[in-house]
Amino acid sequence: MGFSTTHLIIFLVIVIVIFGTKKLRNIGSDLGGAVKGFKDGMKDGSDKAADTPPAAPQQVATNATAAQETIDVQAKTKV
Repeated sequence: MGFSTTHLIIFLVIVIVIFGTKKLRNIGSDLGGAVKGFKDGMKDGSDKAADTPPAAPQQVATNATAAQETIDVQAKTKV
């Protein structure tokens, strides 16, 4: 039970009547631009990742002031 070409043609005619050809053309060009932008972004992202060295890891502060700023929460158990 599939769609025949007649079903598809009727569906396309209904879509064109509802949205109009100008709106469908705009949607198609917007979608094409979005796909092109995505491909360019993926291409640029892979080039930048290969050229840039990895960032240095951040060091954790172990001095006394950092220990004073932290909040220590202790859970009390019910007796």
